[in-house]
Amino acid sequence: MVTATAGAAPQISDTSCNVTYRGIERNGIEVFLGIPYAQDTSGGNRFKAPRAYVPPSGSTIDATKPGHACPQPLGEVSAPLALRNITDVSEDCLNLNVARPKIEHGCKKLPVMVFIHGGSFWSGSNAETTTAPDGMIRQSVENGAPIIHVAMNYRLGCKSSGPKYTVVTNQCAVFGFAQSDTLKAEGSENAGLRDQRLAIEWVRDNIEYFGGDPDKITIFGQSSGGLAIGMQILAYGGTKPLPFQQGIAESQSLEPGITGNFARDAMSALVDYVSCDASSLDSPETIQCLRQLDTDTLLNASITTYASDITHNVGDIWLPVVDDDFLPAPPSQLIAEGRFGNATFMSGWTQDDLNYYTDPSIVSANDTYNFIGGYLPGMSESSLDELLGMYPVEEFPPGKDLSSEFYRAARIFRDSLMVCPSIHLGVASHETHSTPVFFYDFNSTILDAILAFSANISGLGAVHTSEFAYIFDSFSAYNVNGYPVNPTEADYELSKRASRSWSTYANQGSPSSSKPGSTTLKGWEEAFERPGGPYFMVIGGPHEGLSALGGTNAKPAVQVQKLDERCAFLVRSK
Repeated sequence: MVTATAGAAPQISDTSCNVTYRGIERNGIEVFLGIPYAQDTSGGNRFKAPRAYVPPSGSTIDATKPGHACPQPLGEVSAPLALRNITDVSEDCLNLNVARPKIEHGCKKLPVMVFIHGGSFWSGSNAETTTAPDGMIRQSVENGAPIIHVAMNYRLGCKSSGPKYTVVTNQCAVFGFAQSDTLKAEGSENAGLRDQRLAIEWVRDNIEYFGGDPDKITIFGQSSGGLAIGMQILAYGGTKPLPFQQGIAESQSLEPGITGNFARDAMSALVDYVSCDASSLDSPETIQCLRQLDTDTLLNASITTYASDITHNVGDIWLPVVDDDFLPAPPSQLIAEGRFGNATFMSGWTQDDLNYYTDPSIVSANDTYNFIGGYLPGMSESSLDELLGMYPVEEFPPGKDLSSEFYRAARIFRDSLMVCPSIHLGVASHETHSTPVFFYDFNSTILDAILAFSANISGLGAVHTSEFAYIFDSFSAYNVNGYPVNPTEADYELSKRASRSWSTYANQGSPSSSKPGSTTLKGWEEAFERPGGPYFMVIGGPHEGLSALGGTNAKPAVQVQKLDERCAFLVRSK
C-alpha cells in the first residue's frame, strides 16, 4: 500500500512494519534521500558482508537530505567525466535514494531502474550531479512510460593513476574489496559487491511501498558500475535467483584484472604500513588489527601505500576476487560453463571510450607495446605481437594534438576492456538462456569541447561517460568551472530519444518502441533478431542506426573496426 501527503514534503508509509519515509519535492519529482539499507560497517563490521538495516516499528525515516558517502578522498573532482564534490564520508554509508514521478498512477506499479555508480571502485556516491535522475524521470513521464529510479552507495576500493593530464590520481580506499584468507573464510571478500546485492534486494522487498514493481527491476551502471552489473549476473555462479530481471552494463561488464594479484599486493603494503601484520597477511589477528583502526587512519594508509607499480598502467587495484562464494570461479569459467543468472541484457560502449585514459605521450610503436603490455600483463609476448598486428597504425590518422599511435593504443585498450568482454557476456547470455540481448555504440558527446578547454587537448572524441548528458538529460550539470557547454538542437533531440530508450527498456524489455506517440531510438533490434549478427545500435554521429558487428551487414564505418575478428581473438586470448 502506498500513501503520500500533498505538499513539499512527500511521505511514504510502509504498512507492513509501520514505518514512514519523509522526502522532498525537487524539479517536479519526489525524492527520498539517504535511506539506510544496511547497518554501519565500521569497527567489528568492517570488511564484513553487510547486515540489513531494519527500522524500528513506528519510526519515521528522515529522507530529506543525502546520506554519507563511503570512505574516499575528500574534495572536488573537477575533471568533466565526474563533477562530484565529496565532503562527508563515513563507514555508515550504505544508503540509497529513491526518486519517483509526481504523477497519479493509481494501482499501476512502475518499473524500477537501480543505478550502480562508477568511479573505478575508488570514488563516487549516489549524489553525483551528472547522473541525477530528474531529467531521466521527466523524459520517461513525457514518453508515457514512467519509471522509478534508485541510486545506491556501496563500499569502495582503489584506482591506479590515469593519464598525465588526469586531475585525480593515487586515490585509494580498502573498505570494499579487502582480501585475505581470513576474510574469505568468513565470507567477507567482495564486500562492495555484497553491498550492491543487498541494496537490490532492499529494492525488491520495499519498492512496492513507493509505487514500484518488484517484478520489473532493471539494474544499470557505468564503468566500474557496469562491471558490477556483470558481477551481479555472475553472482553465486547462478545458484541463487537474481533479485532483478534486467541489466544494462555501460562501458564495462567484465575486467581481466580480476584474476590478478593487484589487490593482494596492495593489501600487503597496507598492513605493513599500519604495522598490523602480526603473523601474516592471512591471519585473523591481522584483520582484527585493521578493524580496530579508526576510519581516517585506514583511509589515509591506503592512499599513502598506493604505488603505480603494483598494477597495470591504468585501471583498478582493489578489484572483485574469486572467493568461492559470491564469485565461485573466474568469470571466463563461469561464462563458459553457463553458470550465471538469466537476465535480459543490454550493454555498450562509447566510440572513443578510453581515449581519456590513454597516455597522450604515446607517439611510437614501442610506446603502444609498453602501454598495452602493461594493461594485459598475462598475455604472452607472441599473442601481444599478434594483437598489435591486428591494428595497423595506418588505420588511425593523427589529430592536432595526438599521434596515430595514441589513437591505435586507445582503440586496442577500448576493445580489450569495453567492447569485446561485453559482447562475449551478451553472446553467452543469449546462447545459454536464450536471453534477449541489445548492444550499442554511443557516438555523440558534449565532452570533447570541454576536454579541449580543461585539458588543452583536442580530438579526444566521444569519451567515457559521454552518454550521461543524454540518457540522464543532464546537460545543465556541466555548466560549471567555465566549461564550454553548448548543446545543439541535435544534442537535445538525441537526448530525448536516448533517455527514453533507456526507460522504455525498463518498461518493455526493448529500447525501441513502436507505440504511437513514443519517442525512442528507432530500429534498435535485439542483437540476434536476424541472421548475420550480433547487431548493435550506433547512437548519434553520422552513421546512426543498426549495424552488424562485422561482415556484409556491417555499416562501412563499423566494418573498418573489424570488431568481429578482433573480439574473437581477444576472447580466445584471455
